[in-house]
Amino acid sequence: MSLLDILLIGLAVLALAGVIFEEVTHVNKAKVTLFFGTLSWILMFLFSAGEAETETIAAGLSESVAEIASLWLFLVAAMTFVAYLNKKGLIENVVYLIMPARVSERRLLFLTGLFCFIFSSLADNITATLVSCSLILTLNLELKKRIQFITLVVFAVNSGGVALITGDVTTLMIFLAGKVEILTLLTLALPASITVFLLAVFLSRGLDGTVVLEPRMNSVRPVDAVISVLFLGTIIGTITGNSLFGIPPVLTFLFGLSVMFLVSRFMSDDNDLDPILEYVRSIEFETLLFFLGILLLVGSLKEIHALDSLVAVYELMPPLAANYLMGAFSAIIDNVPLTAALLKAGIEMSPAEWMGLTYAVGVGGSLLVIGSAAGIVAMSKIPGLTFSSYLRYLGHLFAAYTLGYAGVYLLGNVLN
Repeated sequence: MSLLDILLIGLAVLALAGVIFEEVTHVNKAKVTLFFGTLSWILMFLFSAGEAETETIAAGLSESVAEIASLWLFLVAAMTFVAYLNKKGLIENVVYLIMPARVSERRLLFLTGLFCFIFSSLADNITATLVSCSLILTLNLELKKRIQFITLVVFAVNSGGVALITGDVTTLMIFLAGKVEILTLLTLALPASITVFLLAVFLSRGLDGTVVLEPRMNSVRPVDAVISVLFLGTIIGTITGNSLFGIPPVLTFLFGLSVMFLVSRFMSDDNDLDPILEYVRSIEFETLLFFLGILLLVGSLKEIHALDSLVAVYELMPPLAANYLMGAFSAIIDNVPLTAALLKAGIEMSPAEWMGLTYAVGVGGSLLVIGSAAGIVAMSKIPGLTFSSYLRYLGHLFAAYTLGYAGVYLLGNVLN
């Protein structure tokens, strides 16, 4: 191993530490990963052994940038739709439409889990978590019950995201790598939803009160309703187009975004006050920059063959056990770099085993409150939610995760 290889691995470790200890350093993880990711590639070019090696590095960079561009463009389109619907209050309207005005705490827990599961598969887990946090804060629950609710929220939004490429970036990454088919992913919704229900049963203990909800319905313009239908139509069109004609999802979503722009132009009368392109600027670019930095880092590690150790894990134990372990690791190590590293490592698995990994890295982060974006967002919004208060339900979460993983394994064997 050369000095440059050691340096690049060291930079990757520093970047990972920056992500883990973001709350301590107060330096945004997007800034840290983007800095180390770009620096790694620059160092490889600077210390290239010759023209041939430079060409190899350039080819590797081009491959990484092409993968990142496809991921970025898909996420930009999907996040713009969600930003629009959230700003117009349509998501909040849906919440209050499905929630009864007066409901028992136990029933509300199940309804909240159902909403989080469905919505996070269509949109993203951060938005689903924010909406759910707002609902929970209006209930004035005692601290213990509030933690029970938010524990289910974190697990449900992560579980919902694994079944659709719009719901979780790791699912999208595994799909774009050609490891699973889009219709096969949909079947993950069955075991994932069952485990959300089981966790709700575990957590419903002690919830014997009644709460009253005060609906806060927002006015809906015709253009908003049309764009809502267009969003659902784009998701259905993406699944159908890819499964029947092999149309890349990024192309379908960009087409849907273009239709959204045209609908807004011809149906809205306030273009100057509320230009549709403003919603592109309001999406979470910090999240996108984080993905960019991480994928550049992992790409540089692939170039120096530093990911071979991950392959060794799969040589020491069967994929069934290794995937389960990777899911548990994703509660400590961010699932995006972990998934990217596994994909870049060239691991050979069957479609059923890739399904297991998709579930594991998507849901495993729920085991710890710091293990997923949903947990981090919840900690920032819910008073009293701490690492230790969430840890109280680790046994329940591990049981649900294990049952879900077992269900995915059985389902994969049936399908394949």
